[in-house]
Amino acid sequence: MIEKAYAKVNLALDVTACREDGYHELEMVNLPLNFYDILTIEEADKTTYHCNRSYIRFDGKNTVVKALELLKERFCINKEFEVKLHKQIPTRAGLGGGSADAAAVFRLLQKMYALQTTEEEWTELAARVGADVPFCLFNRPAVVRGIGEKLEFFELKNSYTFLLVKPRRGVSTKEAFDRLDMERCDHTDVQALSEALQKGDDRKAFSLMKNSLERSSFEIEPSVRRIKEGLLKEGYDPVMMSGSGATVFAICEDEEKVRKTAEKYRKQGCFARVCISL
Repeated sequence: MIEKAYAKVNLALDVTACREDGYHELEMVNLPLNFYDILTIEEADKTTYHCNRSYIRFDGKNTVVKALELLKERFCINKEFEVKLHKQIPTRAGLGGGSADAAAVFRLLQKMYALQTTEEEWTELAARVGADVPFCLFNRPAVVRGIGEKLEFFELKNSYTFLLVKPRRGVSTKEAFDRLDMERCDHTDVQALSEALQKGDDRKAFSLMKNSLERSSFEIEPSVRRIKEGLLKEGYDPVMMSGSGATVFAICEDEEKVRKTAEKYRKQGCFARVCISL
């Protein structure tokens, strides 16, 4: 069976507190994009993993492996599988690629074996694999709180065209959080942003788009800052980093302008893609 694993962007990422367990309390507004990896899972005599990207390692830290093993154990699935991942979403990009792949495993096994569980348990299991996996399970605009397990879905009034630009190097999520300065980083009102998006009040929505991790990620990888500054100079607004980076996105209705800018950054060696919100 085949499943699409959709990327996401954070229109807001507000780190609200540091927890005693080392995690951070977050408030985010996430949107899914029409940009995806493709995951195929079939029963086999022996479990094997294949990917079109040689740098992907299917070890105990890989989200696809973690999701598959977790579900096999929880639902007593005594099967072996051939797993094929066609990777398009870049890694260390803030686009949730690994989480999207894990969520695709959840959806595929649910279909293959008619897994019966509650939405609450499904979300809890997803959160055990990764913070963005619960959101990626559903692929719907949402306010996301806690460490990613609390979801409040909403409907977008408008659709948006995104330009995604990522430099060659990525950003470590752990390092971005380790460098976070709670007093100096940006904060915003995610509920107000959600309401503005539901009303189609783009002017207000764009003014509320902020990311608490931008400052620390810019310190780790200055090229991310340069991409944001370059897009702002070209007249794009809003422009923001997604997740912990390293992808910077701009929202723009002028598709010809967006595609020309994407081509310019590709020639500079960056990853660049145009996509729309789902």
